[in-house]
Amino acid sequence: MKIVIIGDGKVGYKLAKQLSAENYDIVMIDSNEKKLRAAIDRLDIFCVTGDGGSVAVQKEADVPHADLVIACTSTDECNMLSCLIARRLGARHTIARVRNPIYYQQIDILKEDLHLSMAVNPELAVAGEIARLLLFPDASKIETFVKGRVELIEFPLSENSKLAGMSLADMYNKFQIKVLVCAVERGEHVVIPDGEYVLQSGDRLHIAASHVDIELFFKMLGRKREKIKKVLICGGGRVSYYLATQLCKMGMQIKIIEKSEEKCENLCELLPKATIINGDASDHDLLIEEGIQDADAMIALTGMDEENIIMSMFAKSQGVSKIIVKVNEDRRARMIEEFGIDSIVSAKTATADAILSYVRARRNSQGSANVETMYQLIDGKVEALEFIVRSETTYTNRPLKDLSLKPNNLIACIARKRRIIIPNGDDCIQVGDNVIIITMEKQIRDIQDILL
Repeated sequence: MKIVIIGDGKVGYKLAKQLSAENYDIVMIDSNEKKLRAAIDRLDIFCVTGDGGSVAVQKEADVPHADLVIACTSTDECNMLSCLIARRLGARHTIARVRNPIYYQQIDILKEDLHLSMAVNPELAVAGEIARLLLFPDASKIETFVKGRVELIEFPLSENSKLAGMSLADMYNKFQIKVLVCAVERGEHVVIPDGEYVLQSGDRLHIAASHVDIELFFKMLGRKREKIKKVLICGGGRVSYYLATQLCKMGMQIKIIEKSEEKCENLCELLPKATIINGDASDHDLLIEEGIQDADAMIALTGMDEENIIMSMFAKSQGVSKIIVKVNEDRRARMIEEFGIDSIVSAKTATADAILSYVRARRNSQGSANVETMYQLIDGKVEALEFIVRSETTYTNRPLKDLSLKPNNLIACIARKRRIIIPNGDDCIQVGDNVIIITMEKQIRDIQDILL
Protein backbone atom coordinates (compact mmCIF):
# COMPACT_ATOMS: atom_id res chain seq x y z
CA MET A 1 0.00 0.00 0.00
CA LYS A 2 1.58 3.27 -1.16
CA ILE A 3 0.92 6.31 1.10
CA VAL A 4 1.97 9.91 0.47
CA ILE A 5 2.08 12.21 3.52
CA ILE A 6 2.06 15.97 2.85
CA GLY A 7 3.50 17.92 5.79
CA ASP A 8 6.39 16.91 8.04
CA GLY A 9 5.00 18.44 11.25
CA LYS A 10 4.27 16.58 14.49
CA VAL A 11 1.33 14.64 13.04
CA GLY A 12 3.02 13.91 9.70
CA TYR A 13 6.17 12.63 11.39
CA LYS A 14 4.24 10.46 13.89
CA LEU A 15 2.24 8.91 11.03
CA ALA A 16 5.35 8.33 8.91
CA LYS A 17 7.12 6.68 11.85
CA GLN A 18 4.18 4.38 12.65
CA LEU A 19 3.29 3.46 9.07
CA SER A 20 6.87 2.85 7.91
CA ALA A 21 7.33 0.53 10.93
CA GLU A 22 4.29 -1.41 9.63
CA ASN A 23 5.99 -1.80 6.22
CA TYR A 24 3.81 0.61 4.26
CA ASP A 25 5.50 2.32 1.30
CA ILE A 26 5.78 5.94 2.56
CA VAL A 27 6.63 9.12 0.63
CA MET A 28 6.73 12.43 2.50
CA ILE A 29 6.40 15.90 0.93
CA ASP A 30 7.47 19.08 2.74
CA SER A 31 9.00 22.41 1.71
CA ASN A 32 11.52 22.29 4.60
CA GLU A 33 14.50 20.31 3.30
CA LYS A 34 16.25 20.27 6.69
CA LYS A 35 13.27 18.58 8.39
CA LEU A 36 13.01 16.02 5.59
CA ARG A 37 16.71 15.17 5.92
CA ALA A 38 16.19 14.52 9.63
CA ALA A 39 13.19 12.28 8.79
CA ILE A 40 15.22 10.29 6.21
CA ASP A 41 17.98 9.74 8.79
CA ARG A 42 15.54 8.24 11.29
CA LEU A 43 12.90 6.53 9.14
CA ASP A 44 12.78 4.15 6.18
CA ILE A 45 10.89 6.55 3.88
CA PHE A 46 11.33 8.46 0.61
CA CYS A 47 11.10 12.27 0.71
CA VAL A 48 10.31 14.98 -1.86
CA THR A 49 11.08 18.66 -1.17
CA GLY A 50 8.44 21.11 -2.37
CA ASP A 51 4.94 22.48 -1.95
CA GLY A 52 2.27 19.81 -1.48
CA GLY A 53 -0.17 21.89 -3.52
CA SER A 54 2.06 21.68 -6.62
CA VAL A 55 1.09 19.25 -9.39
CA ALA A 56 4.76 18.81 -10.37
CA VAL A 57 5.80 18.00 -6.79
CA GLN A 58 2.93 15.52 -6.39
CA LYS A 59 3.90 13.81 -9.64
CA GLU A 60 7.51 13.56 -8.42
CA ALA A 61 6.16 11.86 -5.27
CA ASP A 62 4.22 9.43 -7.53
CA VAL A 63 0.84 10.57 -6.20
CA PRO A 64 -0.93 9.27 -9.38
CA HIS A 65 -0.17 5.70 -8.18
CA ALA A 66 -0.82 6.32 -4.46
CA ASP A 67 -3.42 4.31 -2.56
CA LEU A 68 -3.76 7.11 -0.03
CA VAL A 69 -2.68 10.76 0.31
CA ILE A 70 -2.73 12.32 3.79
CA ALA A 71 -2.49 16.13 3.87
CA CYS A 72 -1.62 17.36 7.38
CA THR A 73 0.22 20.67 6.88
CA SER A 74 -0.49 23.56 9.26
CA THR A 75 -3.01 25.23 6.89
CA ASP A 76 -6.46 23.85 6.05
CA GLU A 77 -6.55 25.48 2.62
CA CYS A 78 -3.28 23.81 1.59
CA ASN A 79 -4.55 20.43 2.86
CA MET A 80 -7.84 20.65 0.95
CA LEU A 81 -6.17 21.89 -2.25
CA SER A 82 -3.50 19.15 -2.02
CA CYS A 83 -6.22 16.49 -1.68
CA LEU A 84 -8.19 17.90 -4.62
CA ILE A 85 -5.09 17.81 -6.84
CA ALA A 86 -4.17 14.32 -5.61
CA ARG A 87 -7.60 12.97 -6.58
CA ARG A 88 -7.40 14.62 -10.00
CA LEU A 89 -3.98 13.01 -10.52
CA GLY A 90 -5.36 9.56 -9.71
CA ALA A 91 -4.81 8.92 -5.97
CA ARG A 92 -7.39 6.40 -4.76
CA HIS A 93 -8.13 7.94 -1.34
CA THR A 94 -7.39 11.24 0.43
CA ILE A 95 -7.46 12.47 4.04
CA ALA A 96 -7.26 16.16 4.98
CA ARG A 97 -6.66 17.70 8.38
CA VAL A 98 -9.27 20.47 8.69
CA ARG A 99 -9.16 22.59 11.86
CA ASN A 100 -11.06 25.81 11.15
CA PRO A 101 -14.49 25.65 12.87
CA ILE A 102 -16.15 27.46 9.93
CA TYR A 103 -14.83 24.91 7.41
CA TYR A 104 -15.71 22.02 9.69
CA GLN A 105 -19.33 23.16 10.03
CA GLN A 106 -19.73 22.51 6.28
CA ILE A 107 -17.42 19.50 6.10
CA ASP A 108 -20.02 17.27 4.41
CA ILE A 109 -20.18 19.64 1.41
CA LEU A 110 -16.39 19.95 1.30
CA LYS A 111 -15.90 16.17 1.50
CA GLU A 112 -18.28 15.66 -1.40
CA ASP A 113 -16.86 18.39 -3.63
CA LEU A 114 -13.21 17.61 -2.88
CA HIS A 115 -13.80 13.82 -2.97
CA LEU A 116 -12.23 13.46 0.47
CA SER A 117 -12.32 9.98 2.01
CA MET A 118 -11.96 11.47 5.47
CA ALA A 119 -11.54 14.83 7.24
CA VAL A 120 -9.83 14.93 10.63
CA ASN A 121 -10.31 17.77 13.10
CA PRO A 122 -7.70 17.29 15.88
CA GLU A 123 -9.05 20.03 18.13
CA LEU A 124 -12.62 18.72 17.96
CA ALA A 125 -11.39 15.18 18.74
CA VAL A 126 -9.43 16.41 21.78
CA ALA A 127 -12.39 18.52 22.99
CA GLY A 128 -14.60 15.40 22.87
CA GLU A 129 -11.99 13.45 24.84
CA ILE A 130 -11.82 16.17 27.55
CA ALA A 131 -15.63 16.42 27.77
CA ARG A 132 -15.84 12.64 28.43
CA LEU A 133 -13.19 12.96 31.17
CA LEU A 134 -15.20 15.70 32.86
CA LEU A 135 -18.32 13.51 32.84
CA PHE A 136 -16.26 10.69 34.37
CA PRO A 137 -13.71 12.47 36.60
CA ASP A 138 -12.34 9.27 38.20
CA ALA A 139 -10.84 8.20 34.87
CA SER A 140 -7.53 9.55 33.64
CA LYS A 141 -8.22 8.52 30.01
CA ILE A 142 -11.33 7.39 28.15
CA GLU A 143 -11.50 5.87 24.66
CA THR A 144 -14.83 4.95 23.05
CA PHE A 145 -15.93 2.18 20.69
CA VAL A 146 -19.16 1.16 18.93
CA LYS A 147 -20.17 4.82 18.49
CA GLY A 148 -19.68 5.61 22.19
CA ARG A 149 -21.58 2.59 23.59
CA VAL A 150 -18.43 0.89 24.92
CA GLU A 151 -15.78 2.74 26.92
CA LEU A 152 -12.20 1.79 27.66
CA ILE A 153 -11.11 3.77 30.69
CA GLU A 154 -7.79 4.11 32.47
CA PHE A 155 -7.58 4.78 36.18
CA PRO A 156 -4.88 4.42 38.87
CA LEU A 157 -5.42 2.27 41.97
CA SER A 158 -4.98 4.39 45.09
CA GLU A 159 -3.25 3.05 48.21
CA ASN A 160 -6.50 2.53 50.11
CA SER A 161 -8.35 0.97 47.17
CA LYS A 162 -10.61 -2.01 47.89
CA LEU A 163 -9.04 -3.78 44.89
CA ALA A 164 -5.42 -3.74 46.18
CA GLY A 165 -4.31 -7.29 46.99
CA MET A 166 -7.31 -8.83 45.19
CA SER A 167 -7.01 -11.21 42.23
CA LEU A 168 -9.05 -10.36 39.13
CA ALA A 169 -11.07 -13.60 39.50
CA ASP A 170 -12.00 -12.59 43.07
CA MET A 171 -12.86 -9.07 41.89
CA TYR A 172 -15.22 -10.37 39.18
CA ASN A 173 -16.87 -12.77 41.68
CA LYS A 174 -17.27 -10.11 44.36
CA PHE A 175 -18.65 -7.27 42.22
CA GLN A 176 -20.63 -9.28 39.63
CA ILE A 177 -20.51 -6.35 37.19
CA LYS A 178 -19.87 -6.76 33.46
CA VAL A 179 -16.44 -5.11 33.33
CA LEU A 180 -13.14 -6.51 32.07
CA VAL A 181 -9.62 -5.48 33.06
CA CYS A 182 -7.88 -5.46 29.66
CA ALA A 183 -4.39 -4.23 30.56
CA VAL A 184 -2.42 -3.30 33.68
CA GLU A 185 0.52 -0.94 33.80
CA ARG A 186 2.83 -1.52 36.79
CA GLY A 187 5.84 0.78 36.69
CA GLU A 188 7.59 0.08 33.38
CA HIS A 189 5.85 -3.27 32.91
CA VAL A 190 2.61 -3.78 30.97
CA VAL A 191 0.57 -6.99 31.03
CA ILE A 192 -2.68 -8.26 29.58
CA PRO A 193 -3.74 -10.10 32.76
CA ASP A 194 -5.57 -13.37 33.43
CA GLY A 195 -7.86 -14.16 36.40
CA GLU A 196 -4.92 -15.09 38.65
CA TYR A 197 -3.37 -11.62 38.38
CA VAL A 198 -3.25 -9.86 41.78
CA LEU A 199 -3.73 -6.08 41.75
CA GLN A 200 -1.50 -3.72 43.72
CA SER A 201 -1.90 -0.08 44.74
CA GLY A 202 -0.24 2.14 42.12
CA ASP A 203 -1.33 -0.12 39.23
CA ARG A 204 -2.96 1.67 36.30
CA LEU A 205 -5.93 -0.34 35.09
CA HIS A 206 -7.52 -0.24 31.64
CA ILE A 207 -11.13 -1.41 31.97
CA ALA A 208 -13.69 -2.06 29.19
CA ALA A 209 -17.46 -1.96 29.72
CA SER A 210 -20.60 -0.02 28.88
CA HIS A 211 -20.87 3.47 30.42
CA VAL A 212 -23.61 2.30 32.83
CA ASP A 213 -21.58 -0.69 34.09
CA ILE A 214 -18.45 1.44 34.59
CA GLU A 215 -20.49 3.94 36.64
CA LEU A 216 -21.86 1.07 38.72
CA PHE A 217 -18.36 -0.38 39.19
CA PHE A 218 -17.00 2.95 40.48
CA LYS A 219 -20.00 3.35 42.77
CA MET A 220 -19.29 -0.05 44.35
CA LEU A 221 -15.64 0.95 44.80
CA GLY A 222 -16.85 3.99 46.74
CA ARG A 223 -15.24 6.36 44.26
CA LYS A 224 -18.33 8.36 43.34
CA ARG A 225 -17.27 12.00 42.93
CA GLU A 226 -19.49 15.04 42.87
CA LYS A 227 -20.43 16.12 39.35
CA ILE A 228 -18.19 18.77 37.85
CA LYS A 229 -19.93 22.14 37.63
CA LYS A 230 -17.26 24.89 37.57
CA VAL A 231 -14.56 24.58 34.90
CA LEU A 232 -11.59 26.92 34.44
CA ILE A 233 -9.99 26.74 30.97
CA CYS A 234 -6.54 28.30 30.44
CA GLY A 235 -6.02 29.30 26.81
CA GLY A 236 -8.60 30.38 24.23
CA GLY A 237 -7.66 28.43 21.10
CA ARG A 238 -9.76 26.10 18.96
CA VAL A 239 -9.82 23.24 21.49
CA SER A 240 -11.16 25.67 24.11
CA TYR A 241 -13.88 26.88 21.74
CA TYR A 242 -15.05 23.35 20.82
CA LEU A 243 -14.85 22.22 24.46
CA ALA A 244 -16.67 25.24 25.92
CA THR A 245 -19.45 24.80 23.33
CA GLN A 246 -19.98 21.19 24.50
CA LEU A 247 -19.70 21.98 28.23
CA CYS A 248 -22.12 24.95 28.08
CA LYS A 249 -24.72 22.60 26.55
CA MET A 250 -24.17 20.29 29.53
CA GLY A 251 -24.97 23.16 31.90
CA MET A 252 -21.47 23.63 33.33
CA GLN A 253 -20.14 27.07 34.37
CA ILE A 254 -17.22 27.89 32.07
CA LYS A 255 -14.52 30.50 32.54
CA ILE A 256 -11.78 30.93 29.88
CA ILE A 257 -8.58 32.93 30.47
CA GLU A 258 -6.88 34.05 27.24
CA LYS A 259 -3.94 36.42 26.65
CA SER A 260 -4.99 37.72 23.21
CA GLU A 261 -7.57 40.50 23.29
CA GLU A 262 -8.73 39.69 19.74
CA LYS A 263 -9.35 36.02 20.63
CA CYS A 264 -11.26 37.12 23.75
CA GLU A 265 -13.56 39.32 21.66
CA ASN A 266 -14.24 36.44 19.24
CA LEU A 267 -14.94 34.03 22.10
CA CYS A 268 -17.34 36.52 23.73
CA GLU A 269 -19.39 36.52 20.52
CA LEU A 270 -19.22 32.76 19.96
CA LEU A 271 -19.77 31.71 23.60
CA PRO A 272 -22.35 34.03 25.20
CA LYS A 273 -22.87 31.64 28.16
CA ALA A 274 -19.16 31.47 29.09
CA THR A 275 -17.13 34.02 31.06
CA ILE A 276 -14.09 35.21 29.07
CA ILE A 277 -11.15 36.83 30.92
CA ASN A 278 -8.41 38.70 29.04
CA GLY A 279 -5.22 37.87 30.93
CA ASP A 280 -2.15 35.63 31.26
CA ALA A 281 -3.17 32.24 32.68
CA SER A 282 0.44 31.53 33.69
CA ASP A 283 0.12 34.36 36.27
CA HIS A 284 -0.64 32.53 39.53
CA ASP A 285 -2.12 35.64 41.17
CA LEU A 286 -4.62 35.97 38.32
CA LEU A 287 -5.62 32.29 38.67
CA ILE A 288 -6.26 32.80 42.40
CA GLU A 289 -8.20 36.00 41.65
CA GLU A 290 -10.37 34.12 39.14
CA GLY A 291 -11.20 31.42 41.68
CA ILE A 292 -8.99 28.44 40.85
CA GLN A 293 -9.49 27.15 44.41
CA ASP A 294 -13.26 26.95 43.83
CA ALA A 295 -12.98 25.25 40.42
CA ASP A 296 -14.03 21.59 40.12
CA ALA A 297 -11.72 21.21 37.11
CA MET A 298 -8.85 23.09 35.50
CA ILE A 299 -7.92 22.46 31.87
CA ALA A 300 -4.60 23.77 30.52
CA LEU A 301 -4.97 24.34 26.75
CA THR A 302 -2.44 27.01 25.78
CA GLY A 303 -0.21 26.40 22.75
CA MET A 304 2.86 25.87 24.97
CA ASP A 305 3.42 22.48 26.64
CA GLU A 306 5.67 24.05 29.29
CA GLU A 307 3.06 26.66 30.27
CA ASN A 308 0.38 23.98 30.49
CA ILE A 309 2.56 21.82 32.75
CA ILE A 310 3.38 24.73 35.11
CA MET A 311 -0.32 25.70 35.34
CA SER A 312 -1.32 22.12 36.08
CA MET A 313 1.27 21.85 38.88
CA PHE A 314 -0.06 25.09 40.40
CA ALA A 315 -3.67 23.85 40.13
CA LYS A 316 -2.63 20.65 41.94
CA SER A 317 -1.08 22.73 44.74
CA GLN A 318 -4.40 24.63 45.05
CA GLY A 319 -6.34 21.41 45.56
CA VAL A 320 -8.19 21.27 42.21
CA SER A 321 -9.60 17.72 42.04
CA LYS A 322 -9.64 17.25 38.24
CA ILE A 323 -6.76 18.58 36.12
CA ILE A 324 -6.46 17.94 32.38
CA VAL A 325 -3.38 19.04 30.43
CA LYS A 326 -2.77 19.29 26.69
CA VAL A 327 0.79 18.12 25.99
CA ASN A 328 1.91 17.33 22.45
CA GLU A 329 5.48 16.18 23.18
CA ASP A 330 5.43 12.50 24.25
CA ARG A 331 8.49 12.76 26.54
CA ARG A 332 6.95 15.64 28.50
CA ALA A 333 3.69 13.70 28.86
CA ARG A 334 5.51 10.80 30.56
CA MET A 335 7.37 13.25 32.81
CA ILE A 336 4.27 14.91 34.25
CA GLU A 337 2.51 11.59 34.83
CA GLU A 338 5.21 11.02 37.47
CA PHE A 339 4.04 14.21 39.21
CA GLY A 340 0.60 12.67 39.71
CA ILE A 341 -1.20 14.50 36.89
CA ASP A 342 -2.60 11.67 34.84
CA SER A 343 -5.19 13.19 32.46
CA ILE A 344 -3.04 14.21 29.50
CA VAL A 345 -4.47 14.85 26.03
CA SER A 346 -2.71 15.36 22.70
CA ALA A 347 -4.12 16.63 19.40
CA LYS A 348 -1.26 14.88 17.59
CA THR A 349 -2.16 11.47 19.09
CA ALA A 350 -5.91 11.92 18.50
CA THR A 351 -5.26 12.72 14.81
CA ALA A 352 -2.77 9.91 14.29
CA ASP A 353 -5.08 7.31 15.89
CA ALA A 354 -8.02 8.37 13.69
CA ILE A 355 -5.91 8.20 10.51
CA LEU A 356 -4.23 4.89 11.46
CA SER A 357 -7.70 3.35 12.02
CA TYR A 358 -8.66 4.37 8.50
CA VAL A 359 -5.41 3.03 6.99
CA ARG A 360 -5.81 -0.34 8.72
CA ALA A 361 -9.42 -0.55 7.55
CA ARG A 362 -8.44 0.15 3.92
CA ARG A 363 -5.63 -2.40 3.93
CA ASN A 364 -7.90 -4.97 5.49
CA SER A 365 -10.97 -4.51 3.28
CA GLN A 366 -10.54 -8.01 1.80
CA GLY A 367 -10.47 -9.75 5.22
CA SER A 368 -13.25 -11.37 7.24
CA ALA A 369 -13.40 -8.37 9.60
CA ASN A 370 -12.82 -4.64 9.11
CA VAL A 371 -11.00 -2.34 11.53
CA GLU A 372 -13.48 0.33 12.60
CA THR A 373 -11.59 2.10 15.43
CA MET A 374 -8.07 1.92 16.80
CA TYR A 375 -6.35 3.46 19.83
CA GLN A 376 -2.80 3.20 21.05
CA LEU A 377 -2.51 2.83 24.81
CA ILE A 378 0.42 3.12 27.23
CA ASP A 379 2.88 4.83 24.86
CA GLY A 380 1.89 2.54 21.98
CA LYS A 381 2.77 -0.67 23.91
CA VAL A 382 -0.85 -1.84 23.68
CA GLU A 383 -3.42 -1.41 20.91
CA ALA A 384 -7.19 -1.53 21.27
CA LEU A 385 -8.92 -2.38 17.98
CA GLU A 386 -12.59 -2.54 17.10
CA PHE A 387 -13.46 -4.94 14.27
CA ILE A 388 -16.75 -5.41 12.45
CA VAL A 389 -17.18 -9.07 11.47
CA ARG A 390 -18.41 -9.13 7.87
CA SER A 391 -18.52 -12.81 6.89
CA GLU A 392 -18.59 -16.36 8.24
CA THR A 393 -15.10 -17.66 9.00
CA THR A 394 -13.22 -20.22 11.15
CA TYR A 395 -13.79 -18.28 14.41
CA THR A 396 -17.49 -17.37 14.02
CA ASN A 397 -20.21 -19.35 15.87
CA ARG A 398 -17.61 -21.23 17.94
CA PRO A 399 -17.43 -20.86 21.74
CA LEU A 400 -14.48 -18.65 22.67
CA LYS A 401 -13.13 -21.41 24.95
CA ASP A 402 -12.55 -23.48 21.77
CA LEU A 403 -10.43 -20.73 20.18
CA SER A 404 -6.71 -20.68 21.00
CA LEU A 405 -5.42 -17.11 21.31
CA LYS A 406 -1.78 -16.14 20.98
CA PRO A 407 -0.20 -14.78 24.19
CA ASN A 408 -0.82 -11.11 25.06
CA ASN A 409 -4.12 -10.94 23.16
CA LEU A 410 -7.61 -10.56 24.57
CA ILE A 411 -11.17 -10.48 23.20
CA ALA A 412 -12.44 -7.71 25.50
CA CYS A 413 -15.97 -7.02 24.34
CA ILE A 414 -18.61 -7.99 21.78
CA ALA A 415 -21.35 -5.55 20.74
CA ARG A 416 -24.32 -7.31 19.13
CA LYS A 417 -27.19 -5.08 18.03
CA ARG A 418 -28.14 -3.32 21.28
CA ARG A 419 -26.33 -5.73 23.61
CA ILE A 420 -22.86 -5.16 25.09
CA ILE A 421 -21.30 -8.55 25.95
CA ILE A 422 -18.26 -8.92 28.21
CA PRO A 423 -17.52 -12.41 26.90
CA ASN A 424 -16.89 -15.65 28.77
CA GLY A 425 -15.81 -19.00 27.29
CA ASP A 426 -19.33 -19.93 26.20
CA ASP A 427 -19.94 -16.79 24.11
CA CYS A 428 -19.46 -16.84 20.30
CA ILE A 429 -18.56 -14.25 17.70
CA GLN A 430 -21.25 -13.84 15.03
CA VAL A 431 -21.39 -12.07 11.66
CA GLY A 432 -22.31 -8.40 12.18
CA ASP A 433 -20.74 -8.20 15.65
CA ASN A 434 -18.42 -5.38 16.71
CA VAL A 435 -15.50 -7.10 18.46
CA ILE A 436 -12.95 -5.22 20.57
CA ILE A 437 -9.50 -6.77 20.72
CA ILE A 438 -6.70 -5.75 23.12
CA THR A 439 -3.25 -6.72 21.88
CA MET A 440 0.44 -6.16 22.57
CA GLU A 441 1.30 -7.25 19.02
CA LYS A 442 1.72 -4.83 16.16
CA GLN A 443 0.09 -4.94 12.73
CA ILE A 444 -3.04 -6.87 13.74
CA ARG A 445 -5.29 -6.49 10.69
CA ASP A 446 -7.81 -9.27 11.22
CA ILE A 447 -9.19 -11.24 14.16
CA GLN A 448 -7.50 -14.27 12.54
CA ASP A 449 -4.12 -12.68 13.38
CA ILE A 450 -4.56 -13.23 17.15
CA LEU A 451 -5.47 -16.94 16.82
CA LEU A 452 -2.97 -19.80 16.97
